[in-house]
Amino acid sequence: KSPEEVYDSIKEHVTYARKFTDDVEWSCEDGTRTDMDYMCKTVELAIKCGAKTINIPDTVGYTVPSEFTKIIETLLNKVPNIDKAILSTHCHNDLGLAVANSLAGVQAGARQIECTINGIGERAGNAALEEVVMAMKTRSDLMPYSTGINTTLLSKASKIVSNATGFPVQFNKAIVGKNAFAHESGIHQDGMLKNRNTYEIMTPESVGVKQTSLVMGKHSGRHAFKEKLTDLGYVDVTDDVIQTAFGKFKILADKKKIVYDEDIAALVDDSMIQDKNVINLKSLKVFAGTGEPQRADMTLDVYGEVKQTSETGDGPVDATFKCIKKLYPHDVNLQLYQVHAVTEGTDAQATVSVRIEEKGKTTVGQAADTDTMVASANAYLAALNKMIIKRKKTAPEDEHQHQKMKGI
Repeated sequence: KSPEEVYDSIKEHVTYARKFTDDVEWSCEDGTRTDMDYMCKTVELAIKCGAKTINIPDTVGYTVPSEFTKIIETLLNKVPNIDKAILSTHCHNDLGLAVANSLAGVQAGARQIECTINGIGERAGNAALEEVVMAMKTRSDLMPYSTGINTTLLSKASKIVSNATGFPVQFNKAIVGKNAFAHESGIHQDGMLKNRNTYEIMTPESVGVKQTSLVMGKHSGRHAFKEKLTDLGYVDVTDDVIQTAFGKFKILADKKKIVYDEDIAALVDDSMIQDKNVINLKSLKVFAGTGEPQRADMTLDVYGEVKQTSETGDGPVDATFKCIKKLYPHDVNLQLYQVHAVTEGTDAQATVSVRIEEKGKTTVGQAADTDTMVASANAYLAALNKMIIKRKKTAPEDEHQHQKMKGI
């Protein structure tokens, strides 16, 4: 568009939006690569037409802190009606500078940061909320601002988002990574033992990572298990879920000498998901190795009917997924299959993430088990069960027809 067309568009659309709400935000795409005089004119017009928030996006993650500071300062100094709006940042992380640029914007005068849990977002992601919040809290001497965020829930929020998206948080991720508060170097450990402030600028507890000495094993009882769940932040879990998770814990404790906090969290998350499933795994046997074709023998409970089948495939996972498709015929695209160990050691539980797509709808399933193939089957079924729920919500008659066609 020409500048004149852009001005006309701003006037038309901001004025129109203002008819419906007092809180209109206007955002200028690719703001950090825009001519400043031109941007100042568009911002002034947007505010004049009723915008209360002006968002400056670094859409392609191109800017650096010193440059972004100058952009915000220029807008504050050159736009005559800027005092009638709040300046906002929206930074992408293509150069790994999203958080740094957002904080630079705040120091220059911005009072809103658009960010995401775990920094998820397009391409390399967006500014990570947990990093922004803790940076301001830790360095309140330089940024004396309040966010209103309950930081003790950051770790839990991170985990919820990770489970929902199927993207595990990297171990060395700032604030919420598994190793964020781990000290391996000898000199670091020595310093920590003498004075925690030597190498710890914030406590694990401040972001919701609770340090506990309660070690769980095969002799631990239900009461200790429930106490552990409370320590881990699971305070609203139903008794049914606790009972299911405790049963899984006892089985796992027979296989492992020590059950780690991460193991227990995986069990509870798994139990909460499976509580609503209409298709459940009853048994699975997998034959793999060199020479022979890989084969899976599976039994499923499909809407209360027990069904069995056997399939071969290009590897045990392929054979397992083919069994599911045969027992519950469906046509979805497998977009993501990902495995990562919950804890260290060869006896660690594997958490498998599966994302499937059907007619534009996507669902993510996760499951944990010491047997990777069992976890794979349950993760696929979790995603499939969610897809069935989505079908019912969007078009109940479609799911009814789907079941009728397949003889369910």
